[in-house]
Amino acid sequence: MKIPKIKLSFWQIINMNFGFFGLQYSFGLQQANMSPIYSYLGAEESKLPYLWLAGPITGLIIQPIVGALSDKTVTKWGRRTPYFLIGAIFCSLCLFIMPYSSSVWMAASILWILDAANNITQEPYRAFVSDKLDKEQHALGFLTQSAFTGLGQTLSYLTPTLLIFFGISKMAVNESGIPVTTMIAFLIGSVVSIGSILWTLKTTKEIPLTKEEISEIRQSPVGIKSTFIDIWEAVKDMPSAMKQMIPMMFFTWYAMFIYWIYIAKTLSRSVFGATESGATGFRDADILSGQIGAFYNFIAFVSAFGLAWLAKKYGPKYIHAICLSLAGIGLLILPSIHNPTYVFIPMIGMGLSWASMMGNPYIMLAGSIPSERTGVYMGIFNMFIVLPMLLQNVTMPLYYESWLDNNPINAMKLAGSMLLMGAISTLFIKYKRNNSTTGEMINKPGGH
Repeated sequence: MKIPKIKLSFWQIINMNFGFFGLQYSFGLQQANMSPIYSYLGAEESKLPYLWLAGPITGLIIQPIVGALSDKTVTKWGRRTPYFLIGAIFCSLCLFIMPYSSSVWMAASILWILDAANNITQEPYRAFVSDKLDKEQHALGFLTQSAFTGLGQTLSYLTPTLLIFFGISKMAVNESGIPVTTMIAFLIGSVVSIGSILWTLKTTKEIPLTKEEISEIRQSPVGIKSTFIDIWEAVKDMPSAMKQMIPMMFFTWYAMFIYWIYIAKTLSRSVFGATESGATGFRDADILSGQIGAFYNFIAFVSAFGLAWLAKKYGPKYIHAICLSLAGIGLLILPSIHNPTYVFIPMIGMGLSWASMMGNPYIMLAGSIPSERTGVYMGIFNMFIVLPMLLQNVTMPLYYESWLDNNPINAMKLAGSMLLMGAISTLFIKYKRNNSTTGEMINKPGGH
């Protein structure tokens, strides 16, 4: 008999999700700084997507495997906890080393290890929240992760600006041409990453497995072959709601990777009229992209709990579609804005969308998958994120020059259009929704 889940207080849910703050601080540093770092080290603009392959490929390989393994892990620390800690340690080490990269390929190699470490941490963390919380608290739990995503990435994007405010020169660079502010930001990230995970591990324990659950796990097949069989069986048995989320996830994450890769290049042209990475205008665009990244992540932070209430009242499907639409419209108009002050306006929609992306799809997913296979399904669901990103990395260099005229502004408009298509795709999803009065899951045909 399973140990019943008790409802957690707001602050218990905060403590449980605090590790996501450090995880997302790390992701924010990558999103804001990797394209500029590659550019400072001499990478060609059209080849930037190839250098971002680490995230999609490591996510594609590692997360389903780690998710499946964590479902069958039995230790005195729990099922998910060992993965948090191992991932956080390697993540911190890579963040410490990254700004000392002396070549494009050194930076790319460190990014592979960094992304692998983040992926080892992330999906067991998602499964941990689903394990720990009663279904009625899934919305609050996952959208609390959205809040910490917003806060962590706000601070990671904003760190170079704050360092400049406190007197560090924006033009000061190391021998490889990487700004000193970027170096310090990564060093801060290495401390934040491990520190926040340790706080969660100290304050929040996993629900112990029953003797029956432990016996069942130990009697099940183990090893790499068994893990891949588990993944394959889960794919074959995938709930229909999860399959219906594939188009939404494809359009959304193809678009988001375009945004992260080309936002600094877009602002360099549209706001500062600079095309060369060594120009002052490009450094100004690099800083501005960090500032608007911080802004939209702050919007995600402050809106997450409001979105949790709206998702519970109206259903996460409709709220998510609205948020994606606002982000798509924002990216379509962004390249036409030439005043650095006004570029923050379309980022409001991006912030709402980012908060929704980190929570609402997981609310829809958590009610549709069997609890004993949460880890493997969370890992498989991440494939819906990394496959579009991988496809973007591989395909975009093939048409960047011919279809997009070698212009990052056109790439940003493509991203906006794809977010709108993602919003439309969301409306076709049918999933199980928690009835907050009875606590039972009901399937509403044609609805949410």
